[in-house]
Amino acid sequence: MIGKFLTQIFGSKNERDLKKLQPVVEAINRFEPQMKAMRDDQLKGQTARLKALLANGEPLDDLLPEAFATVREASVRALGMRHYDVQLIGGMVLHGGKIAEMKTGEGKTLVATLPVYLNALTGRGVHVITVNDYLARRDTEWMGQIYAFLGMTVGTVQHGIDDRRRKEAYGADITYGTNNEFGFDYLRDNMKFDAKALVQRNLHYAIVDEVDSILIDEARTPLIISGPAEKSTQLYYQVNAIIPKLKVEVDYKIDEKARSATLTEEGVAHTEQMLGVENLYDPVSIEMLHHTNQALKAHTLFKRDVDYIVKDGEVIIVDEFTGRLMPGRRYSEGLHQALEAKENVKIENENQTLATITFQNYFRMYAKLAGMTGTADTEAAEFKKIYNLEVSLIPTNMPMIRKDFSDVIYKTRREKFNAAIEEIKQLHKKGQPVLVGTVSIDISEQLAGKLKKQGIPHEVLNAKNHEKEAEIISMAGQKGAVTISTNMAGRGTDIVLGEGVTELGGLHILGTERHESRRIDNQLRGRSGRQGDPGSSRFYLALEDDLLRIFGGERITGIMERLGMEEGEPIEHNLISRAIENAQSKVEAHNFDIRKHLLEYDDVMNQQREVIYKQRRDLLTGVDLKSTIEDIIMESAEDIAAKFADERALPEDWDWVAISDAVFQQFNFRPAEMDADTLDGLNQEGLAQEIYDQAHVRYEEKAAMLGSGDDFRQLERMIMLQTVDNLWKDHLLSMDHLKEGIGLRGYAQQNPLLVYKKEGFDMFQETIGRIKSETLGILFRIQLAEPDHIENLHKPREQKLIFSGGGDGPPLKKTVKREADKIGRNDPCPCGSGKKYKKCCGG
Repeated sequence: MIGKFLTQIFGSKNERDLKKLQPVVEAINRFEPQMKAMRDDQLKGQTARLKALLANGEPLDDLLPEAFATVREASVRALGMRHYDVQLIGGMVLHGGKIAEMKTGEGKTLVATLPVYLNALTGRGVHVITVNDYLARRDTEWMGQIYAFLGMTVGTVQHGIDDRRRKEAYGADITYGTNNEFGFDYLRDNMKFDAKALVQRNLHYAIVDEVDSILIDEARTPLIISGPAEKSTQLYYQVNAIIPKLKVEVDYKIDEKARSATLTEEGVAHTEQMLGVENLYDPVSIEMLHHTNQALKAHTLFKRDVDYIVKDGEVIIVDEFTGRLMPGRRYSEGLHQALEAKENVKIENENQTLATITFQNYFRMYAKLAGMTGTADTEAAEFKKIYNLEVSLIPTNMPMIRKDFSDVIYKTRREKFNAAIEEIKQLHKKGQPVLVGTVSIDISEQLAGKLKKQGIPHEVLNAKNHEKEAEIISMAGQKGAVTISTNMAGRGTDIVLGEGVTELGGLHILGTERHESRRIDNQLRGRSGRQGDPGSSRFYLALEDDLLRIFGGERITGIMERLGMEEGEPIEHNLISRAIENAQSKVEAHNFDIRKHLLEYDDVMNQQREVIYKQRRDLLTGVDLKSTIEDIIMESAEDIAAKFADERALPEDWDWVAISDAVFQQFNFRPAEMDADTLDGLNQEGLAQEIYDQAHVRYEEKAAMLGSGDDFRQLERMIMLQTVDNLWKDHLLSMDHLKEGIGLRGYAQQNPLLVYKKEGFDMFQETIGRIKSETLGILFRIQLAEPDHIENLHKPREQKLIFSGGGDGPPLKKTVKREADKIGRNDPCPCGSGKKYKKCCGG
């Protein structure tokens, strides 16, 4: 109450923030006469001028008014489009690293050109992220005319282009592409063996178009690059055959809210009997149990033409939010194979994760991130918490006059669709265009069939024909047009009203079901009423709809009973609309928890990934490994000494055979036998130094034997790179297994996330130790088949390597007695430099 009162007096924070930007809008406008007076070549010269000011120390923010005015004039000349003042405000919000919420039709694509140009002046590259390849291509060609006019280069990252073209695209001042392409390129770069093959530059500034779709909806699924794992597909068919024989509520129970299906005790016994397994929960049967659970999920929770389609013998995922096909993306953990078995198509081999990252952690790597969309405010808390992004609501250029009618609700889906078709028929007869929103491909096709029977011409837009998306949606505002679309399809393309449509009331939006997210409903509504156009919207619902049935609860049913319902008679009441919004809020909160949960676990992986990827990048960019290898040799020597040299016992009583074996296993040589003088007073540190000295001699001998110094340094890098990659792949698999079973720790009164963090950290430390140990092991054993021709070391798989060593090795040898005192690696260097010996003459 007090909050509302204060807002009325002082205005909301959003209003106060926008008010602060008004003087900058005026400053931009004051530049306009100067820009208009310039010749084309003078206007183009602005880019060099502004870059020079930036190089001389002028802050980027101080250049904003002139840069924005430059872009606006270039847009007028190149495209005939002049940015409105509200678009200038949107551009400032984006430059400030925030999300600009702008209604559909307010020209977000044009708005982005302002901060894109300004930030591209730094020469560090700007990325514009779109939801599909079509928009990336369209915006490159369309907005690229402005950038070309101003002498800037533009690139597009598209699915299927080679690395040479990718590198060119990323090397441009401005790069357009989809979130998937940018994310996968980052992962691929961190799997390469040659610095010249890297395509991405450092992540400087990104503007994410349809930011809610990319950073919220798609953030529930991580990006994964995987390779084939050697597993038989026969088990999938075997398990798939028994699932139809199980009975719901007897053998298994379904929780639609949690989207889970679990076997009952009777179901477990029945499954064991059919599979011929004595105990499904015995460790030896754990793989069978996993396959059973995934097959049960595939049959009970995943519906054809809703969650996926079958096309050309392949199971292709349908994005639940956009309704678009996702070719190349596969469900993980064997679920995709279970669906392939269910649909009786060829089962592709299960894959093992080679590299993975969530969109949250990818986009948080940008030095500055911004986004734009028509619907972000409902998720403002999540944007702030996960990405530290604030949402600013940008006012419309023209007042919004669309009429949003209350929902009408029917008892059954049959009654609902009959009523919806009747309204479509009436509006079509009148000539008013209708855009019909559906939540799935299945429903869009059923509705199309009903309209066909009624003789109503229409277009259908869903994942099966998304190639024509922009073409179909752009015609949806023409007189008499009826367009059936999955709710998010056509996003990013304006619906322009045809002749005479304004007088008929504009575009009418007819929603056939509420989505579980209010944002998706608002996006559907937002297709109508652009730039002050008239329009209207209404949702048709039924008590049988999933949202109402699963999440509506007793509240909606109670309201319906009080208001009364007759066959074919709808109820239209604000109470119902509010109750539905409450149900949607619950689902949104639940989905946020899922994304937060995914991120909490990926944050553990992310810290590890950053360590590994930094190590790889250092190796690729030519860091000299000599001192690193010497440190690893010392660490290994110290580990051996700590393990076998008991300082409570005399040195002659230590287990010298075990010490010799350990040194041989790590360094491929037997340490020289020590005489009485050397043994006298020997301690752990001394033994470590002795092992190090002998290993270091062999290390230098190996370097001399294998060719020039540069060649050996390159060889070291390649060995370590391959070792890092192999063990990182194994570590990812181990972390997957740890995560799969971590939920069971809750039964032992343990916090699964804390256990995952602790055990994951221990596993990572072990992996780092193995990387060091295996690198040394390979380095001390390796021989080149042709040591005089060390070439193409950046192609490790083509380099012919021979490993030596094994068996008992050479016998112990007597050491040569020193004439002078031994110098420890940490002792002051005898040259008098004041540095430690290892950092000076001993380095």
